[in-house]
Amino acid sequence: MNFLRLFARNLREGPYTEAFPFAPAPTAKRFRGKIEFDAETCEGCRLCERVCPAGAIKMERTAEGMTFDCWHDTCVFCGNCEFHCPTKSIHQTADWHLAHRQEDKYRMVEHGLIPFQVCTECGSKGLATAPAAGSANPPLTAEEFQHVKSLCPKCRGKFMRARKTKAKA
Repeated sequence: MNFLRLFARNLREGPYTEAFPFAPAPTAKRFRGKIEFDAETCEGCRLCERVCPAGAIKMERTAEGMTFDCWHDTCVFCGNCEFHCPTKSIHQTADWHLAHRQEDKYRMVEHGLIPFQVCTECGSKGLATAPAAGSANPPLTAEEFQHVKSLCPKCRGKFMRARKTKAKA
């Protein structure tokens, strides 16, 4: 298209450019944007950290519990973390507004904390992680889920084994 035709079309219809950041811009339905982390449903398996090809996800134990950090300036938005998460604690949003000034690059992080808790059965300290309720057979009720969530991993395993033998009987 030559310049004069393009100029005439732009005068009649307006240019093709979006008004971003001054107006909303369209986003595709299946767009993979920045991730969100839900510490309430995480079971602390660290699978997301292992499958991240860019190394953007780091989980580590601290005095308060286990921290989750996803550095958005390193993330390649591949979706491996969301796909492999057994409890669906990681979700990719359609938010692609990640433009930032150079001095803000270390603030572009999704942070979460899975705190420590005291087990209601044995009194030991463990992570307040959510059990994989979807894999329980028969499925956990809401009361059982809350009880299992208050247990340490060792007591949780005992409870689930006892529940399984009750279900068989």
